[in-house]
Amino acid sequence: MQWSHWEWDSYFRDTDVVIIGSGIVGLSAAIFLTSNVSKLRVTIFERGILPSGASTRNAGFTCFGSITELLDDLGQSSENAVLQLVEKRWHGLQRLRALAGDTALDYQMHGAYEMFKPDEQTAFGECMERIDFLNKKIAPITGEKQTFSLADEQIEKFGFGGIEHLIYNRSEGQLNTGQMMTTLLRIAREKGVNILNGVTVKSVNDSANGVILQTENGWEIKTKKVLVATNGFTRHLLPDLQITPARNQVLITQSIDNLSIKGCFHYDKGYVYFRNVGNRLLLGGGRNHHPKQETTDQFGTTENIQQYLEKLLREHILPNKKVEIERRWSGILGIGERKSPIIEHISENVVVAARLGGMGIAIGTLTGEEGAQLLL
Repeated sequence: MQWSHWEWDSYFRDTDVVIIGSGIVGLSAAIFLTSNVSKLRVTIFERGILPSGASTRNAGFTCFGSITELLDDLGQSSENAVLQLVEKRWHGLQRLRALAGDTALDYQMHGAYEMFKPDEQTAFGECMERIDFLNKKIAPITGEKQTFSLADEQIEKFGFGGIEHLIYNRSEGQLNTGQMMTTLLRIAREKGVNILNGVTVKSVNDSANGVILQTENGWEIKTKKVLVATNGFTRHLLPDLQITPARNQVLITQSIDNLSIKGCFHYDKGYVYFRNVGNRLLLGGGRNHHPKQETTDQFGTTENIQQYLEKLLREHILPNKKVEIERRWSGILGIGERKSPIIEHISENVVVAARLGGMGIAIGTLTGEEGAQLLL
């Protein structure tokens, strides 16, 4: 299809930067660029009608790591690397809040809890042995002297069944993912960013004459610089990067009368998570039980994961409630051997900012801004 003069003049003429992907990373990068460079023409190409991936499909946890997740990380990485990631998550959350505003995000600070069953006493014991150590190490980052604390007295109030221990994190909160993305899209458009949906880029070629993009609908687009912000789908454009897609499945209940659960909850090293959404209960995760099956960038839900989540819901989370499931969906993460994003030059004029490792809410804004800085 050939462009009209008006289409070319309004959308494609003299484009300075093309960002591929309109999730939290791509939008944050576009906002940063247009806020720091006057008269910069920035266009975002998004393959979906909505941002496709995880940005509009996650649980909305403003988290920087449950206690079992942090201890697991310490078993695989150096103390310095783990604390650097915690700090990046924490500061990334503050950047997001400053950019969008707590009211627009529907940000709520109810804290977070990690739960332990009776047969998980070993894991719980390890957490309690190192809780003072973690509190001391995290205090300079969060400003809280006691981020983690025992909260077994809350089990009865929440109505859990077969849960023996809870560990509370006072520094975590939750937000409305839809409102977050709506706000970022509005800010980007107000700054003059062109956002074109339904455009799938199939190749990026950095040449002496500029960066040439080929799209699936036959367009050839020339620009000066490109940022690839496609996270779990990056292998379609940059197959040599160490980024593996991972699917997380989610469900949400219908409204529940007198729901006593409020806040964010972690289980099984953070692989399982749930929270209240008003009077609904959102529950997701469990991909570690079927890792090969869930190593995919195809959306969809499967019976085995959904049965696992429902069993957890009915036996442990809401054992005395009649619960109806209202909706099920999935999101696609980008993960790798290292639990850190890839933010680097692919060529002189092409930068990638991807592999958020399920931490998109926490580090997406910073990752986008750091990727944008490499383009300047």
